[in-house]
Amino acid sequence: MSSKTRSKKKQSSEPRSLIRSLPEDIILDILARVQSCYYPIISLVSKHFRSLVTSHELYARRSLLGCTEHRLYVVLSNGENDDRQLYSLRRKANGSHRLVLIPSLPNIRADGSAIVAAGSRIYVFGRLNSEKISIDFRSQTVHPLSCMNVNMDVSVGGIIDGKIYVTEYYKTPWSTLAKKAIVVFNTETQMWEPMKETPIGYIRPDDCVVMGGKMYTRDHINSFVYEPKESKWERDEMLNMFNWVGACVVDDVLYYYDRRRGEKVLRAYDPKESSWVVVNGLKELLAEARDSNWTDTRNYGGKLAMLFSKTKVIRCAVISLERRQGKEIWGKVEWCEDVLSGGDFYVLKSYCLLN
Repeated sequence: MSSKTRSKKKQSSEPRSLIRSLPEDIILDILARVQSCYYPIISLVSKHFRSLVTSHELYARRSLLGCTEHRLYVVLSNGENDDRQLYSLRRKANGSHRLVLIPSLPNIRADGSAIVAAGSRIYVFGRLNSEKISIDFRSQTVHPLSCMNVNMDVSVGGIIDGKIYVTEYYKTPWSTLAKKAIVVFNTETQMWEPMKETPIGYIRPDDCVVMGGKMYTRDHINSFVYEPKESKWERDEMLNMFNWVGACVVDDVLYYYDRRRGEKVLRAYDPKESSWVVVNGLKELLAEARDSNWTDTRNYGGKLAMLFSKTKVIRCAVISLERRQGKEIWGKVEWCEDVLSGGDFYVLKSYCLLN
């Protein structure tokens, strides 16, 4: 038997990949049921599989099957070289977690920009003449937004019922005085709605949350609540009791890590009860985080993710929350791990998106 014949016989005896022989619709259905932590490995199979794991069709199928997952994205600044890069918190096949660099997406200038998460996208409203864009994290593509009809200096933004409310300073051609206004971007029509002036002063970029269909924010003195249906601003004196900074919302309750006071606690504000409480059950975790140079909290699929620094290390804890009789809230640390090391990193912004 010739070597050529033996080669053909050997090839014919090799098992053919069953999944590659299936119709593409069936392949998509199978991939949609696979945990997304395996997608980087699957993308190495072939160019075709690489295109499938980033396709809109795959994520539409995941949504239809109820297989979507929440993923945390973080904009990190490296104090050693001032690099600002985007990372994703990924769960490895062995169950551990790691912040992984996403080199294919542009660096986000988080300072001075209003950045709002919606579904699988973030919307970036840069200052003055800088770009207004949306970034689709499923397809890892960047899309420009339509221009606003006025030149504005962005402060903060929040999303309510598919509409992004952005508060900004602007100047009219006939006046040298800057005024505060709110503009609305409709994520369905991708169009801007008319601008309205607001009575509030300077707003810090990290201090805007949405609870119960209302937007809560603060200037350097007071806390405010905005009711979009009535286009009405009011002061919230009870929320103003604490200088909440870098807060997040889980189940319409505001949480923030109070590191400016000696006790270092996680505080919670319920707008329905109009009351503050300290979250119980986190003494060990907060003792570990008390010497951190910074902390960041984010809603992570109905749980609370807390990022903080150790020496040349970023640690992340995921906390489940439980409301008990009365107004008590208890937290339970589900896991806490080192997720990035080797640099003087700190968080500029973080977002939780659906993938």
